[in-house]
Amino acid sequence: MQNYRCVVCNYIYDPEVGDPDGGIEPGTAFEDIPEDWVCPLCGVDKSNFEPV
Repeated sequence: MQNYRCVVCNYIYDPEVGDPDGGIEPGTAFEDIPEDWVCPLCGVDKSNFEPV
């Protein structure tokens, strides 16, 4: 699974870690995150992330 970076604040979404505070379990691929999920640091939507 690939990491994704927020182009606004540089937060890295790591699928191995997920986003437990945002309700995303560890092991969740970025593609499987719900469309209404937002960056936990700056609040932008998934369209502002790119693969790294």
